[in-house]
Amino acid sequence: MKNIKEAIKILEEAKQPQSDFVKLMDNFKDPYLVLIACILSLRTNDKTTYPATLRMLELAKTPQEMMRISEEELANAIYPVGFYKNKAGQIIELSKKIVEDLDGKVPNSIDELCKFRGVGRKTANLVMTLGYGEPAICVDVHVHRIFNRLGYIKTKTPEETEFALREKLPIELWIPINTLLVTHGQNVCKPIKPMCDKCPIADYCDKLI
Repeated sequence: MKNIKEAIKILEEAKQPQSDFVKLMDNFKDPYLVLIACILSLRTNDKTTYPATLRMLELAKTPQEMMRISEEELANAIYPVGFYKNKAGQIIELSKKIVEDLDGKVPNSIDELCKFRGVGRKTANLVMTLGYGEPAICVDVHVHRIFNRLGYIKTKTPEETEFALREKLPIELWIPINTLLVTHGQNVCKPIKPMCDKCPIADYCDKLI
């Protein structure tokens, strides 16, 4: 494909409408809030996750507060996100671990974050970028799909995509790409029937659909 830096700059300038949940995540700047909100978002669309996150934050905003909430109360607040009962247990469990074993601090390494039950590389990378402002590559279905459609990489799984991008993508693009490509994927480069005629970076795309 053509220059990836040019394509990303065009997406930045396009200013496509962001979902309320994406805006919320970008404004957190708190590793703990990024972590627990990302857990809620797994296998759940943004329209459901956004109000569930707000309801969760009415109950607690710190691990110290969260560990005192019952699983039932939290589950009721975050319903109907996918696997809401399991996620309520995960969030309370990791909150206790952060307070009791980690001096109240969310780990600032991908390997340590992935030790939490239910936390994978996608969530860990997002905590690093949005929570700590550290270069990392958060790959969700949108990032995986779009980079492959562009022809920038050829991978089969999101994890393969992360490591391929770590080798190839300029480091200054690591932090912004998730928000940009999630927004682009929700508005234009959709999984089914992508709106190629409205795509601002169509000229950069190999259209490997």
